[in-house]
Formats: sequence, C-alpha cells, structure tokens
Amino acid sequence: MKLLSNTEITQLTNNDILRRLRYTFDLDDKAMLDTFDAADLKVELLKLHAWLKKDDVEGYLAINDVTFATFLNGFINTKRGKKEGPQPEPEKTLNNNIIFRKLKIALDLKAEDVLDILLLADFRLSKHELSAFFRKPDHKHFRLCKDQVLRNFLMGMQLKHRPE
Repeated sequence: MKLLSNTEITQLTNNDILRRLRYTFDLDDKAMLDTFDAADLKVELLKLHAWLKKDDVEGYLAINDVTFATFLNGFINTKRGKKEGPQPEPEKTLNNNIIFRKLKIALDLKAEDVLDILLLADFRLSKHELSAFFRKPDHKHFRLCKDQVLRNFLMGMQLKHRPE
C-alpha cells in the first residue's frame, strides 16, 4: 500500500478503511467472511469483492454504515472473543469516532498504545486530545475525530503490523 501525498488525500470511506484493515492484518477472503460471520452476518464473496474494489473500478459497491459497523463488531469478536448473550446492534450511522473506538476495543489498546501507533505515522497527539475522541458526543470535552487522525492511526497500525 503506497503512502498518499497531501494532494492525493481524499475523504476516508468505509471501503477505504475495510481495504486498509484487510491489508494491515493480512486478512484473506475467508478471514474477511469469518469476521462478518462473527457478528452474525452472512456475506457473499462477490459482494465482499465489490466492496474491496477501488471506487473508480467497474463493479465497485459502497459498503453502508450498518454493514461496516457489523464488520467492526465482528472484528471485535474475532480479536477479543464473542461475548455471551445478544450481540451489540450495529450503528445505523458511523463516524470516525465510532470507527476509532471500535478498532481500539478490538485491538485491546490503551491510550498509550494508540499514541505510540500514531507516533509511528509521525502524528503527535496529547493524551487529553485522544480521550476527547472517545467521550460521549454530549460531553463538553468531546471532539470530532477528523479523517487526518483516523488516517494516521490506520497508517501507524499498518507500520506496526506490516512494517515491510
């Protein structure tokens, strides 16, 4: 996966993040399908391939928020183990804060771990700035996570898990 220059940076989509997670954690088709299955969603291989295509390629299909939230829930179940009882309902609308939080949970990361991962991508953030992303939206210190922060976190994870 190549690094993007500032002129190439576009808004992150669910599909972008799905592709990056696939690459970072070296998930083959079966592992991807198993991740969806871990959150009780059966996905057809052709649909998965359509979600993984670049948006300018014929056959590309945008993955909606509910389906991507289900994948992230499955990622948590795969990495941390499935909890007993009913599974969490996938969010109807996703934002970077929710995606960031789900990845943090799935990988069992503490604040220091997240800051270290961001540093791998040469992105500095204070512990207070980081905690603002994980607060409830009505909290006075809540802060919206911008694409730049999530993009750098994903890049740091890639550098950590696939340093080659």
